[in-house]
Amino acid sequence: MLKTSIGRLRLIGMIEGLSLIILMFIAMPLKYIWGDPSMVKIVGQVHGLLWVGFCFVLYDTKSSEGWTFKQALIPFIASIIPFGPFVVDRKLKDGTL
Repeated sequence: MLKTSIGRLRLIGMIEGLSLIILMFIAMPLKYIWGDPSMVKIVGQVHGLLWVGFCFVLYDTKSSEGWTFKQALIPFIASIIPFGPFVVDRKLKDGTL
């Protein structure tokens, strides 16, 4: 999976997508419902680093695969939507992106 740029993109996309779900559905409710911001601070930083890494890998994939701007824009937009990276991963796996 890590041998190709698409494989690396799929892997970091899954990890980044999972971190977004943890941030949105676990850490943020802990902050806003129960008043405990500690988890948002930790998970938010980890998610931010993963997202930046995702952007670098996406750029590498765009360059090495010869993707158009539109093809690269789809995973980028999906990365900021909960569950979006998982939908795009299926398209990457099938080669239909």
